[in-house]
Amino acid sequence: MQTFALLVFLTLSTTIGANAMDPQGLITLPSQNDPGTTMRKLQDAVKAKGMTIFAHIDHAAGAADVGMTLRPTDLLIFGSPKGGTPLMQAAQSIGIDLPLKVLVWQDAEGRTWLSYNDPSWLAQRHGGAAGAEGAMQAMTGALKAIAGTATSAE
Repeated sequence: MQTFALLVFLTLSTTIGANAMDPQGLITLPSQNDPGTTMRKLQDAVKAKGMTIFAHIDHAAGAADVGMTLRPTDLLIFGSPKGGTPLMQAAQSIGIDLPLKVLVWQDAEGRTWLSYNDPSWLAQRHGGAAGAEGAMQAMTGALKAIAGTATSAE
């Protein structure tokens, strides 16, 4: 577990900052809210875009269930077949990375962050999105808007 935490820290430390994206396609944004508010705003923004929330995974609660502690770390899994299907038609293996996932987490200094995979990076990872560029651009725009709403001040 410590190795995983170190790997996550090293990966995220290269992506911290407004609209930062590392070479592995992870976009990390600072939030103006606490983790709970950021997650609530994220869920509201996803629903407002007409997307389906498939799961909300509270990693800190999972850690507590086994007697361990973890700063707030919540994953929201959501999407829309209308957006994801064209990408899977172009590159079926992208299904391993869909539906979309957004992580809301708190660092050791108490700052709240929101991280997600850039859809264009996902398309590259799976050999491109030939014929699905419009769907990828729409997904990118939707994620950017959702993330902006979730991280903006109340």
